[in-house]
Amino acid sequence: MNHHDTPADTVLIVEDEPKIARLVADYLAGNGFATHHLDHGDAVLPWLEHAREGGQAPDLVLLDLMLPGTDGLTLCREIRQRWPRLAVIMLTARVEEVDRLLGLELGADDYICKPFSPREVVARVKAVLRRSRAVQDPATATGSDLVLDDDGWRALADGQDLGLTAVEFQLLRVMMHAPGRIFSRDQLMDHMYRDHRIVSERTVDSHVKKLRKKIGEVWPEREIIRSVYGVGYKYQPEE
Repeated sequence: MNHHDTPADTVLIVEDEPKIARLVADYLAGNGFATHHLDHGDAVLPWLEHAREGGQAPDLVLLDLMLPGTDGLTLCREIRQRWPRLAVIMLTARVEEVDRLLGLELGADDYICKPFSPREVVARVKAVLRRSRAVQDPATATGSDLVLDDDGWRALADGQDLGLTAVEFQLLRVMMHAPGRIFSRDQLMDHMYRDHRIVSERTVDSHVKKLRKKIGEVWPEREIIRSVYGVGYKYQPEE
């Protein structure tokens, strides 16, 4: 608990290496977070159920990919199915898994590759919590917010519904959950079309163009979907 009446944000650390878990917990505590640590994959879902029933659900889960018992990928999938609004950051030494972690199939909010700086972990936790709260509560949108309403499949800018198609919504959602990350057209196609249909790269460009146009009708001076020449696109909110 901090010095005010507002309870501290709670982070569940799921990590089987004691030194890493202790270091991350110490840095988070030093930045005002409450933490709880689990070191076995099989303990995670029962703990979350119990915490939720007791009104003490965590705000975010730091989830290691390689765990004894149930692995991190399976846990992430289960968490997304049971508690879709619970923020998840994956800790991984397997860079080849990154696309799956951030994809719609598993839906991690962010990932951190080992080895990492504990300061980076704290910064990522703060950023994901800010983002997830904006996404979760469209009613609190302010004039500077772009907010996703997952339940209604809507995107709101300045409180105005952008009128996105399902594919445009998926496209925006994927990029918003990883600000600054560059997505290739192939990666975006995989996220947009889960049936893995064959579409051309021009199809992605067309959807991006329409998405930009709809955002531009509300914010003509802001370019938040940016092209990276020869690579793809990224979501870059203005600071």
